[in-house]
Amino acid sequence: GISCVGSHTLSKDDVNYRMHFRMINEQQVEDITIEFFYRPHTITLLTCTVLSLMYFAFARDDGNPDSNLWVGLILVISFFLVISVLAFPNGPFTRPHPAIWRIVFGLSVLYFLFLVLVIFLNWKQVKQLMFWLDPNLRYAKREADVMDYAVNCHVITWERILSHFDIFAFSHFWGWGMKALLIRSYGLCWTISITWELTELFFMHLLPNFAECWWDQVILDILLCNGGGIWLGMTVCRFLEMRTYHWASIKDIHTTTGKIKRAALQFTPASWTYVRWLDPKSSLQRVMGVYLFMIIWQLTELNTFFLKHIFVFPASHALSWCRILFVGIITAPTVRQYYAYLTDTQCKRVGTQCWVFGAVAFLEALVCIKFGQDLFSKTQILYVILWLLCLCLQTYKKHQQSDSKTFSIDCSLSECEDSNYPEYAEHASEVFKGTVLLFFTLIPPLHKKA
Repeated sequence: GISCVGSHTLSKDDVNYRMHFRMINEQQVEDITIEFFYRPHTITLLTCTVLSLMYFAFARDDGNPDSNLWVGLILVISFFLVISVLAFPNGPFTRPHPAIWRIVFGLSVLYFLFLVLVIFLNWKQVKQLMFWLDPNLRYAKREADVMDYAVNCHVITWERILSHFDIFAFSHFWGWGMKALLIRSYGLCWTISITWELTELFFMHLLPNFAECWWDQVILDILLCNGGGIWLGMTVCRFLEMRTYHWASIKDIHTTTGKIKRAALQFTPASWTYVRWLDPKSSLQRVMGVYLFMIIWQLTELNTFFLKHIFVFPASHALSWCRILFVGIITAPTVRQYYAYLTDTQCKRVGTQCWVFGAVAFLEALVCIKFGQDLFSKTQILYVILWLLCLCLQTYKKHQQSDSKTFSIDCSLSECEDSNYPEYAEHASEVFKGTVLLFFTLIPPLHKKA
């Protein structure tokens, strides 16, 4: 029962713990059908890297300083990602290929290091960096400076309602579909959805574009965009839940159509894990873990709006939608690792991608606070306290409304596979009714302040 590693002696429990954590943080492909894509190619990769570096170093004209910086920056990122493929963990997913998720982790580390750099710059240096990336940002304006929000809310016409169904409404709907695929819980999705609308109310005194008419927030946002997206995502979850996962080797498929279909299915999950975030037997630590999950989720969403407001770039700019897309990608392994940490008693620490994601979220908030001190000096502390209390209240309500027919918290991750989607829909309706009452209670004072 003892394993010796170097000069250290590990007990059997320590060995099992380390193996279990590695299974969560670095999934291995069990059934390899095409060995070429999973065989090490380190020497080939090193040769290609050196040859490409020699080409870009000696075969190009280095007379343009801006071009030199761009090429150098792109190559630094590219070679760092090459090292990521060789050295970083696979993460919790194996589809479409573990190397893809190593690259995603490498990108998140690069973004983390970039935020560390930005914290030590001054305002002038940050603006110069932005103008170097895109000179057109010199003329950018905030939406709040050119648009009016929550004006004439009593005027409700079809033309005005239809004008809200634009590319941003579709992005809102599609984004919640993706969030539902990641969270896989009606109750938690609805809780986050409604508390985000409350977050907009509590931070409306800092961000004018959070001010919306009641029918826009309740009907268009919560019911149509959020609710429709959650329904779509959970419908896909239900389909993947009932699907039989039996993967045939592409070598055993003899038709061209079959081979193409099998190649396309490589971009779908290899298996599907059912989740239950809370149940009546959940410990206080697990309840607080879900509360922390909701805070970080809301913080990440808030960072999106504070960044574009403080550094002045429109929502349609590449800096905005590229960050949203990137955060969405790194959220997938983060949620999986955090769920394993929260529910699996054998998992004693969070995965590496989850750790980096948390660091990125807080660093983004620090960047906003440093360069938006004038904005945050207007913060109403009472609203922030009420916001935190609302998140805590919603977490507690979800815990109380969890189905009593669940397994104990003491079971392992593989045993806690019961999602019961329809029952969560009932819980969501209860959460919705209680929150809407609070919503309309808070509208008058907050709207008056704005």
